[in-house]
Amino acid sequence: MRERKIPVTRDGFDRLQAELNDLTEVRRPQVIAAVAEARSHGDLRENSAYDAARHDQAMTEKRIADIENMLRSVTIIEESDLAREPGVVGLGSTVIVDFDGEDERYTIVGAIEARPAEGLISNESPIGRALIGKRTGDSAVVATPGGETSVTIKAIE
Repeated sequence: MRERKIPVTRDGFDRLQAELNDLTEVRRPQVIAAVAEARSHGDLRENSAYDAARHDQAMTEKRIADIENMLRSVTIIEESDLAREPGVVGLGSTVIVDFDGEDERYTIVGAIEARPAEGLISNESPIGRALIGKRTGDSAVVATPGGETSVTIKAIE
């Protein structure tokens, strides 16, 4: 079965690489040292510091594995690859929409880079899927936890 490639910008790729480097070069040695320190306190059956350090180690190793898997699945999208029809929402577009009477600004990015609190929404999210291919002035129906709502595209940058 062929693996699906996930689009990511150069910035997103570099951010993942930096996190992986920090985890492997800084965090992992810290966690290993914490496990060794906790182990030195004796009986492991009732050693909460050891249990916490092992949990921290497991979480660190899981995040390392997750990032390595992500990096194997990405295709880097350069700015020149984003050649899209002017005025049409696509990957990399910044869109200003009227969302329930308020202007919201979103940038459409690949799923790995999505940080909704910062206005970076995935092309695979309900609003991302609804906006892609639309033009200024178009409306789109978005599925939200409270039901469907309509948004109007005010500007595309």
